[in-house]
Amino acid sequence: MKFTKMQGCGNDYVYVNGFTEKIALEDKTEIVRRLSDRHFGIGGDGVIFINPAKEADFEMEMYNADGTRSEMCGNGIRCVAKFVYDKGLTDNTDITIVSAGKIKYLHLTVEKKPGQDRGEVTKVRVNMGSPILEPALVPVKAEGEQVVNAPIVVEDTEYRMTCVSMGNPHAIIFKSGVKEMNLEAIGPKFENHECFPNRTNTEFVEVIDRNTVFMRVWERGTGETLACGTGCCATAVAAVLNGLTENTVTVKLLGGELLIEWDREENLVYMTGPAVTVFEGEVAL
Repeated sequence: MKFTKMQGCGNDYVYVNGFTEKIALEDKTEIVRRLSDRHFGIGGDGVIFINPAKEADFEMEMYNADGTRSEMCGNGIRCVAKFVYDKGLTDNTDITIVSAGKIKYLHLTVEKKPGQDRGEVTKVRVNMGSPILEPALVPVKAEGEQVVNAPIVVEDTEYRMTCVSMGNPHAIIFKSGVKEMNLEAIGPKFENHECFPNRTNTEFVEVIDRNTVFMRVWERGTGETLACGTGCCATAVAAVLNGLTENTVTVKLLGGELLIEWDREENLVYMTGPAVTVFEGEVAL
């Protein structure tokens, strides 16, 4: 099977062209686990299949490293956009991609290097849609219309969380000392906490100023990653809801940074960031 390894701010996945590579659905969980293994496979935060779609230009079929399906990946969808343009599957710089039934709208920035006729995608701006705040839809077990700065007890310590879905669940924790945290120890406790019916992604965030935050993320089904696009979007929304930042926020990550804008009038979140091809190859299944 041919594949392409790509990353957005260090959030890396194995990308497979579903137009040409046909793999049975029942085989994908085991294949994803094997390919994602950083010691015995290609290595990555998961595998993304790029498929034909009826309701959009392309479909993103995304899997976490443990083989479970995921609804959305902000860094992943930017790389899908780069893949389909760079590979000549589209000539358009405004495209739609559907993932788990939700359609996203993307604008591609194309740059030409010396000797290139067509250029390649270097940056993508994604309309990530409206943030979901209703607890039952995040989902999170909680009372009220929103979960903002609400208490959660993990390992006998009380934290304050704000819960947002960007097509997948996020619990955002604002605190100091984020760089020094032992996420390997605390991350799984949040992910599998009883108040999250579908588990959760958890963002630990330190506010730098009104337009900048630093974030580390524990991703559901994967562990700590260098970046999480939907997590950055959820973090920006949570920061605004808590009165900590303006509506436009640069989110600094271990793997780079993303620019997030929450248009409050339209109630839409926009994410802008890089997409990079690392290498290509062929693997025996």
